Parts: sequence; structure tokens; C-alpha cells
Amino acid sequence: MNEFVELGIYTQLARIGKALAHPVRLRLLDLLEDGEIEVDRLARAADVSLKNTSAQLQQLRSANLVVTRRQGNRIYYRLAGPEVSSLLSALQSCAEQRLADLREAIADLLGDPDEMMPVTVDQLRTRLDDPGVVVVDVRPAREYARGHIPGAVNLPAQELEARFDDIPRNVEIIAYCQGPYCVLSPDVVRLLRDRGYPARPLAGGMTRWAREGGTVQRGGQMGADR
Repeated sequence: MNEFVELGIYTQLARIGKALAHPVRLRLLDLLEDGEIEVDRLARAADVSLKNTSAQLQQLRSANLVVTRRQGNRIYYRLAGPEVSSLLSALQSCAEQRLADLREAIADLLGDPDEMMPVTVDQLRTRLDDPGVVVVDVRPAREYARGHIPGAVNLPAQELEARFDDIPRNVEIIAYCQGPYCVLSPDVVRLLRDRGYPARPLAGGMTRWAREGGTVQRGGQMGADR
């Protein structure tokens, strides 16, 4: 009898594993770290069809990993709780340590860590009040307003070429985007370095900052001092 009871327990645990066993679902969960998102916008952010996005979200919802809210004709999704974020963090950390193919794929996407020299969350925490550091959020203004690192300047990646003159040269730039596999901040760091700016990316972006207990500030644009 106990054998069947134990099997039933592991069957329930396997529901979570089954729900996570799809790359699109993992991508959607990473995007939902940013907070509640309307399903159409989530599909665009993931670059996945609305039909496929909705189907994958239903699988996540059946495992109680996401919850929904309806407002008129719009449906909004969010993570079911902070434990889901902790689970994603543990999964990614374990996979990055155990899978050489994943480490290689990340390096191909984001750049060689030895070259990029990313700043960790703990390192950034100690430097937020350092006048020799400017933290730059390279996400779109809407995402910045939803939540950003305190004191960060919003400089969307697509505006960088037109706003080089807004960036002080006598400081170190620490750039970040959304999640651990977002390419925006590494790309911005390369552009800044090409122009002679000392710049480094924040490892894990805004997602890792929030997961590791970093303070999140909400509201609009903060200007850079020249």
C-alpha cells in the first residue's frame, strides 16, 4: 500500500516536471518574471504565435504555475507565486552547472564571460551609491517603468546610437536588460566599448536582481547627468 502512496506523490511531483519540459513554456515563465502581462503582448515578446502561446500557458496553468485575470476581453497572466521564480532560478542554475552544451550555447548568445566580465548582483549592490558608476537599463521605457534597479537610467538599446552624448565618459557603465538570456545588454556593452566607454553587463539582468532580493523601483524615466 505504501508503495502506491509514494508513487502517487511522485506522480504529482512529475506534473511540475512535465509542465516545465518545453522550451516555449520556460521562455514564457522567464518573461512573466517581469510581472503580469496580457497574453497578446506576451506572445509578441516571446516571438511565438498567439495560438501556441495560449496552448502552452494552459499547460502551465494546469500545473498551477501561472494564474490569470480577465479584464473585459483581455486575459492577463502572471506567475502563481514567488516559489515559481525560485524554481526557475534553481533549474537554470543546476542546468548551467551540469550541462556543458548549455554553457556553450549561452556563451555563443551572450559572449565569452571572460571577455564580457559580467557584474554579479552582489557586486552591483555594493556599488549603487558609487558616483563612479552609472547603471543603465536598456529595455524599452514601458518595461523600465514597470520596475527597475534604483537609480538606473533608462537608455533603450534602439536609442543608443542617437544618445551617446547623454552618457558620461568618466564613469563605468553597468548595463542590464530583462532576463538571464537577454542579448540587449551584451550588445549595448559591445557598442559602448567600441566607442571607448568602460562598460560591463549585469549577469542575469533584472530577473536575477529581483530573484536575489534586490530592491525594485517603479516609475518613469530618470535622466543621466552629463
